[in-house]
Amino acid sequence: MSVEERTTIKQIFTQGPSLSIRAVIFVLGAIILMAVDHRQHRLEQVRGALSVLIYPLQYAVNLPVDLAAWVNESLQTRAQLQEELAAQRAELQTLRAQAQKYAALEAETIRLRELLDSSFRLGDQVLVAELLAVDLDPYRHKVLIDKGTQSKVYAGQPVVDALGVTGQVIHTGPLSSTVMLLTDPAHAIPVQINRNGLRAIATGTGSTERLNLPFLPNNADIQPGDLLISSGLGGRFPRGYPVAEVTVVSQNPGAPFATVEAKPTARIDRSREILLVWPADRLPDSPGPESATTPNTASPEGEAQ
Repeated sequence: MSVEERTTIKQIFTQGPSLSIRAVIFVLGAIILMAVDHRQHRLEQVRGALSVLIYPLQYAVNLPVDLAAWVNESLQTRAQLQEELAAQRAELQTLRAQAQKYAALEAETIRLRELLDSSFRLGDQVLVAELLAVDLDPYRHKVLIDKGTQSKVYAGQPVVDALGVTGQVIHTGPLSSTVMLLTDPAHAIPVQINRNGLRAIATGTGSTERLNLPFLPNNADIQPGDLLISSGLGGRFPRGYPVAEVTVVSQNPGAPFATVEAKPTARIDRSREILLVWPADRLPDSPGPESATTPNTASPEGEAQ
């Protein structure tokens, strides 16, 4: 027997079954095992032991997938929370702005109600005006209002708020007017003490909290707490409007006159709305606005009215 024949015979006996035969054998074996396990449940322990052995491998295989899902969910949750937080912050700012607006509207309503109540008490014809601008010069207490000659406003017209005299109109235009406030150093108003009728002149000092009453003798019957009202002398301010409350009375033995100071009853530095007053002898011809007229000028500012 030659060497080649021996090699061929050896390969036949050493190769074993083919791959197809092996697959068929494994499939048949698996079917037999499943049938036996289904009927007799003898492989439960084997399956349990195998599951314990392969669990770490399953966990390791699923770990990247689970980690990626957790990271993705965390990022989405964080982004969603940030979006919700930003939306809530924006909503909070909106609600705060609305609350401030409502508070301002409520305060304005209260002020207008006070003005209207005071107009009913006074009995004169009045018109509500709103401040447009304030003179920033500390020694010139003047404001610009949104009513002019088209609303029958005239130079010298008295101006009040819910608590007392505010000042008087000194210049008028078709749509706006300038008001000199009671506390302007160039302003003066005839007053009288409500308690006893004693007459005096109240002049501005440049301070919104103080008026002077010059030329009152040391023995004048005046005391702190006295209410000063407009006397009506001069025909500019109607009689009986509150003007100020006396705060300081200092007698000067070496001087002919006492030092008397008073605090305005009107909210000089806080009012946003004021009342234009038409005394009985200056009522407008008609309540509606009329065509624009040439601006007028009041009498000299320092003149007491």
